[in-house]
Amino acid sequence: MSTTKNRVIPTFVWSLILITAIAFPLGVYAVTPGQGSVADLTGTWMGMLALAIFVAAYVLIISEEAIRLRKSKPIMVAAGFIWVLVAIAFIQQGEPHAAGAAFKHDLLEFAELFLFLLAAMTYINTMEERGVFDILRDWLVVKGFSFRKIFWLTGLIAFCLSPIADNLTTALLMATVVISVGGGNNRFIAIACINIVVAANAGGVFSPFGDITTLMVWQKNIIGFSGFFVLFLPAVVNWLVVGVILHFAVPQIQPEPLEGRAELKHGAVMVIILFLMTITMAVLGHNLLHLPPVAGMMTGLGFLKLFGYYLQRRDERFAYIEKTSLMGKALAIESQSKGKPKAALPTYDIYRNLQHAEWDSLMFFYGIIMCVGGLGAFGYLAIGSELIYGDLGPTTANVLVGIASAIVDNIPVMFAVLEMYPEMNQGQWLLVTLTAGVGGSMLSVGSAAGVAVMGQARGIYTFLAHLKWTWAIALGYAASIVTHMWVNAAAFTP
Repeated sequence: MSTTKNRVIPTFVWSLILITAIAFPLGVYAVTPGQGSVADLTGTWMGMLALAIFVAAYVLIISEEAIRLRKSKPIMVAAGFIWVLVAIAFIQQGEPHAAGAAFKHDLLEFAELFLFLLAAMTYINTMEERGVFDILRDWLVVKGFSFRKIFWLTGLIAFCLSPIADNLTTALLMATVVISVGGGNNRFIAIACINIVVAANAGGVFSPFGDITTLMVWQKNIIGFSGFFVLFLPAVVNWLVVGVILHFAVPQIQPEPLEGRAELKHGAVMVIILFLMTITMAVLGHNLLHLPPVAGMMTGLGFLKLFGYYLQRRDERFAYIEKTSLMGKALAIESQSKGKPKAALPTYDIYRNLQHAEWDSLMFFYGIIMCVGGLGAFGYLAIGSELIYGDLGPTTANVLVGIASAIVDNIPVMFAVLEMYPEMNQGQWLLVTLTAGVGGSMLSVGSAAGVAVMGQARGIYTFLAHLKWTWAIALGYAASIVTHMWVNAAAFTP
């Protein structure tokens, strides 16, 4: 009991520190003025109350681990209250229908993101159910690599896999590996998890599918599909600088090899092929036909559902054959005589994979997008855009965006920047994409990958364990920015 209490108290202390630190960035969030802008309402009681509601909701979000309240719950309630205040404010301004139009604008932003992620998550969950990731995990644990080799292998795989499977899924997969191999060596597990989070976030920035932030930028048509690839070298530098520093803290121990028993289930290869085909459809549909990427993803999800129908009928057929076979009958009789009826083999059901999607995260995205949109309707974003990008300049502003991403979470920060839509050249848009992606690695709560791994390695990879190495991650952050401004200097010219 005392151990739990000791964990909860520091969490609340850090929550208060963090929420104080982000008070300034929160005051600059806003939404696109093009939705039917109104007068600056940031100084009204409704505007200040809306901001206070958002801050209160974020205190609860940061305290999620301590109070065991899922992050989607307070932010969704906050979004509802904020939009009630927006509607009242707009009515008082003589624009009774403006709030509804603004709400629909933000809801469309969320709908595209939601359906895209739902399709991608269903594919990832199906590949996991078919044993694709189990094969990869078992290969690592049965080889008997040293801790340092596992450290680099898991980091490399996280960096290479996250552009395809997204940083959250990749981080969870690799964290499972290091927990399995690390055994009771908590020092190795903590350091390896930090490396995985940094590598997964870095790998996610040079692909539209690697992170929610890059996906939002791609869907806004700000950077083309191939345009993200120029961030590959800065991303590599970001991870390697941190990896080299952490390398010397990894224990030089050879763990005992573990036994692996994973096997690919029928249809696993076809699911991978369908996933690659779905990504291709999303890219080509967006680039050639100018359709939203979600159109290709949902079509691909339809193909997966059709293939799932084949898998389901196949499983039903094998179950029927087993049930009607002589051996099956004999086993059934024997089981019934012992009072234990023979259990039927489970059949494939794609809706089980849909159920396993990260629904809390998806609903959290809804709450964040609608909260930021509501605050923007009061005028906070317009003020923030002028204050940050007008007074400080785009380079300084984009560097600060990365730092804010580590504190607040990169998704609301990037959404706020996209809704501000400051006038920047391609190099600056690439810079903010880079900083928002890798900046979240500086704190464990700054990215979905870090939060997920904290849950996976609970009590070992913690906020404070990550904070100990924030200085090293900050060095990697700075090095990636310098690398980008050097190798992509041509993109900064008008």
